[in-house]
Amino acid sequence: MSKRRYVVCGVSGRAIGMWIKPMYETFSKQAEFVGMLDIDPIRFDVCKRQIPESADVPCYNADEFDKMIAETKPDVVMVVSRDSFHAEYIIKALEKDLDVVTEKPMTINWEQAIQVREAEKKSKGKVVCTFNYRYAPTHRKLREMILAGKIGRVTHVDLNWYIDIKHGSSYFHRWNRMRENSGSLSIHKSSHHFDLVSWWIGCNEPEKVHAFGALNHYGPNGPFNPSKKDGRHCSECPEFMKCGYKACWETRATSIKIHDDHLDAFDASHGLLFTPELYRADMCMFDSEINIHDTFVANVKYSNGVLLNYSANFSTPYEGYKLAINGTHGRLEVEQIGGAGGTTFPHETERYIDYFPIFGSRERVWIKPGVGGHGGGDPLIQEDVFMGVMEDRPYDILADSKDGLCAISIGDAVYKSIVSGEIIDLTDVMKN
Repeated sequence: MSKRRYVVCGVSGRAIGMWIKPMYETFSKQAEFVGMLDIDPIRFDVCKRQIPESADVPCYNADEFDKMIAETKPDVVMVVSRDSFHAEYIIKALEKDLDVVTEKPMTINWEQAIQVREAEKKSKGKVVCTFNYRYAPTHRKLREMILAGKIGRVTHVDLNWYIDIKHGSSYFHRWNRMRENSGSLSIHKSSHHFDLVSWWIGCNEPEKVHAFGALNHYGPNGPFNPSKKDGRHCSECPEFMKCGYKACWETRATSIKIHDDHLDAFDASHGLLFTPELYRADMCMFDSEINIHDTFVANVKYSNGVLLNYSANFSTPYEGYKLAINGTHGRLEVEQIGGAGGTTFPHETERYIDYFPIFGSRERVWIKPGVGGHGGGDPLIQEDVFMGVMEDRPYDILADSKDGLCAISIGDAVYKSIVSGEIIDLTDVMKN
C-alpha cells in the first residue's frame, strides 16, 4: 500500500491522540499528515505542542476547506469535528473524489446520512466510519461465535447500557447536550451500540423503532440542582459544593478539572486549550437549554426478523452494559461493569462470555483483555484504516456509510419516537 496524504477536519483531543500522533509514531510508512482545519486556532497550537513533528503542517480556518484541499492535495479527509459539522466536510470531500474517514456518528440525523450516501454514489471516494467498539476482543468473539452457529439463528437481543455519574454528566457540560449539535445521545453515544447489534446479527437494515425517553437527571429539574439558575460554569461556580455530582469527587481545596472527551478544557502547564468565547466544556449540567434525553428505552425490528430491546441511562452508579443474544439453539450473555464516577468493582478487568446451549450446561468463554483505548479496539481499527483491511479476516469489520446510516437512523428514530409517541418506519430510509 502506497503512502497516503491525510488532512484532519477538527483538531480535537481525539484527532490528536487517535489519528495524528499515530501517523508519526506508528504509521509513518503508510500516512503523511499534510493539513489541519479547525474553528479555533488555539487547537493548532495544542497539536503542535503535543506533536512537535507537526510544527510545519499548514493550518486552515473552518471556512477554508477548499483552500486546504487545493494547497495540500490530500488523498483522505479525516473528519473528527463536532458532530454537526460532519456532513458538510464529508460531502465536500466526496465531491472532490476524496476518501473520507469519519468518527461516529457519521451525521446527526438520517436526512444528512442519506445526503452522504447520495454523494458517495456519485464520487470516486469512499467513506469509512470508525466504529471502534467492533474491534474490542469480547465484541469480536461474539461475532465469531454467532457466525459459527453457536446459538443458531439469532432471534432477539437484549442490551442495557449504563453510563456512570461522572462520564454521563460530562455530556451535559458540553456541546453534546443540544440536539442541533449532536443529534442527541441516542445518536452521539448509542450509535456505537446500535452498530454493534447490527454487526453482530449481520443485518444493517432496521425496519421499525419505538421508544420512550425522559430528562430525569439533568436540566433545571435535576434532583441535585443547587438552584434553578442558567449560565453557571463549574470552574467558577459558587454553588459547586452543593452539587452532588461535583461534591462526589471534588473538594474546595482542589481545583476543578473539567474534562472533555475530545479536548480537555485546561492544562496547568499551558493554560486554556481552546477559546472560551467559542466553546466551554464546563457549562452547567442543569441549564434549561438542554434539549436531549438522559434516559431512554427502545424496541427495534430488523428486516431479518431479529428484535432488539435497548436501554441507556446516563446517570448510574457504575459504568458498563448487560447483554443477551438469543437464538434458536442457545443464548450468549455478557456483563461488563466498572466506572470512574462512583462504585468500582474488583473484577472489572475480567472479560468472559457465557454460552448457554438450548439443551445442556453453561460454558464460560474467557476473553484475553485488549491493549489500548476502547477495550483494545483503537489500535486495531488504526491498523485497518492506515494499513488496509486484513484480507484473511473471516468477516467484515471496518464499517462503511451504509453501516453509518443504519446506526444513525435507529438513533434518530429513537429521538423522534420519544417526541412523537409514534412507531417510526425506517423501510424507505434504509433503501438509500
